[in-house]
Amino acid sequence: MPEPLPNRPSDGAASSASELMARLTLSALERASADPAIWREPVVHRAVLVSGLSLLMGSLVRLRADLPGPGSVD
Repeated sequence: MPEPLPNRPSDGAASSASELMARLTLSALERASADPAIWREPVVHRAVLVSGLSLLMGSLVRLRADLPGPGSVD
């Protein structure tokens, strides 16, 4: 079972959506890995790709929010 993601209360709804997507993706991949035949379905490959891209975009939003901007003293 995937480890729970850390809670970050200051990130709001976007963070919650990203964390939910991460949990759902990991859970689906864990279940799919038990049945190798699932990978014969093209829709599975598309779902993994879309989920991965969504997680990447959510992660980039979090990074931009966490990193200091240009010209900041932090």
